[in-house]
Amino acid sequence: MNRIATASLLALLVFSTAAVVAVAAVEPPPLLLAKTYTEGIAIRDYWVSEKLDGVRAYWDGRRLLSRRGHRFPAPAWFTEGFPSHPLDGELWLRRGAFAATLSAVRKQRPDEAQWRQLSYQVFELPGAAGSFTQRLARLERMIARVDSPYLQLIPQQRFDNEADLHSKLDEVVAGGGEGLMLHRADSPYQTGRSDALLKLKTYADAEAVVIAHLPGKGRHRGRLGALLVEMPDGKRFKIGSGFSDRERDNPPPVGARVTYKYYGLSARGIPRFASFLRVRPAL
Repeated sequence: MNRIATASLLALLVFSTAAVVAVAAVEPPPLLLAKTYTEGIAIRDYWVSEKLDGVRAYWDGRRLLSRRGHRFPAPAWFTEGFPSHPLDGELWLRRGAFAATLSAVRKQRPDEAQWRQLSYQVFELPGAAGSFTQRLARLERMIARVDSPYLQLIPQQRFDNEADLHSKLDEVVAGGGEGLMLHRADSPYQTGRSDALLKLKTYADAEAVVIAHLPGKGRHRGRLGALLVEMPDGKRFKIGSGFSDRERDNPPPVGARVTYKYYGLSARGIPRFASFLRVRPAL
């Protein structure tokens, strides 16, 4: 068995084990999902926050759940004092630390030292009446009553025009952030993909399924050169950049869902300059 095949088998075992040890899922929570920002919207109508590079988590009043309904085994002290009302937010460590965040939250037996570095960054009050502006005010009061460093409200601000918005985007990206989220100020609470929530980044991203590992050449001989992936519409293409040396030695297994970034589409609908970002967690 060659090096890539061995690494692929090991990665598959790790991937499969993570799915098995995940705490049993309940019904996936209904969440609001973002659409992509387009030029020309009324910027004044939106609250703007940083798009955190964390793990989405839904607090149902008793426990933290993933998008698929798996319970995050947070230590009791982490959620002590959290409100009984549902919350929506991100488990977050810091900019550029998605892998470390994921490593912490997916362990069935929590590593308390890792959890002490995390915070739950809240951006929505599920099911509450009123506009998003009114829900923000209620969230601010609610979180202020909780004496916990682990529960925080994501800062929100307003902008008058696209120039100021893009200036903020440049500032966030220069600091290692992913981008911005825009939430319509007058929107009632809703779930599903909606224009009420928009994401703005300097690049687009999407997901695809790994179909095969393509061998490397030159300095990558004997390990991963590129992933052959398939888009939801059946189109296939290669992702050959964005991997660390460790990821090339232990590539995402066939069947894994990966996230990649790209800069527009070709005439055939293939992502241009696609680059690997991460394996989509099986949570």
